[in-house]
Amino acid sequence: MAHMVERAKTTREFVGEIIRVEPVMGDAVLTTFTAPKRAVDETHPGQFIQILSRDSTSYDPLLRRPYSVYRVDRVARTMTVLARAYGRGSGWLMQQPAGVALDVMGPLGSPFVVRPKSFHLLMVAGGVGAAPILMLAEQAIRDGKQVTYLMGANDSAGLLPASELPEEVEYVVATMDGSAGYTGFVTDLVPDYLQWADQVFSCGPEPMFRSLRAVIHKHRLGDRPDVQMAVERTMACGIGACLGCMVETRRGMKTACVDGPVFEMDDMLWG
Repeated sequence: MAHMVERAKTTREFVGEIIRVEPVMGDAVLTTFTAPKRAVDETHPGQFIQILSRDSTSYDPLLRRPYSVYRVDRVARTMTVLARAYGRGSGWLMQQPAGVALDVMGPLGSPFVVRPKSFHLLMVAGGVGAAPILMLAEQAIRDGKQVTYLMGANDSAGLLPASELPEEVEYVVATMDGSAGYTGFVTDLVPDYLQWADQVFSCGPEPMFRSLRAVIHKHRLGDRPDVQMAVERTMACGIGACLGCMVETRRGMKTACVDGPVFEMDDMLWG
């Protein structure tokens, strides 16, 4: 409990004003809003924020909703999140125009960790999991790394536009209907890059994680490259108090909102 209290005291809340809303990936939107300098400076790839996704006159939904940070602009002092309508909260956020004030908490959670000696970075994304991977790719390019970004979707409309990525990134896509890139699962592409990659980073739905885990265990040599996964969980409180986002690991049960959302793949236990 002391650990939770300490986390609660360090939680940062702020009000951000929406300045831009852009459609992306078919049925998703990018929402950009203002943020304090401290929040922008302290946000790293893989972390998330919590937004109170409701009108000021309503109490539904009662709790904030989590969104992975897609991009920060440290000069303009803005944050961008990628939202798709999975429920009432995300549906509300997607409908908000420029000028609306958002009640935000964050940044929260643990980021991806790129080892200093890692140079070749393989990134694997599915759905709105594109958000933290995009931010990681941009940072990696600024740090002089080589990046291959693999993304999967049901069809071409669900893919992140190549124009969103730095031109230095090798962007390879897979679609289930064959409308763009490889026909099939994005994880089918992974074996071609495992000997090249120093580290692998991923974010997406759990079925993609299970497929990725099976592919990597089959094709990698020993325990390299290591794999970090940003899990998708319903994180109601964001500070480890409600225990609604538990992840089973070799070191016991961990909260995705505090100990994650980024975990080492080999630390996670799978049912």
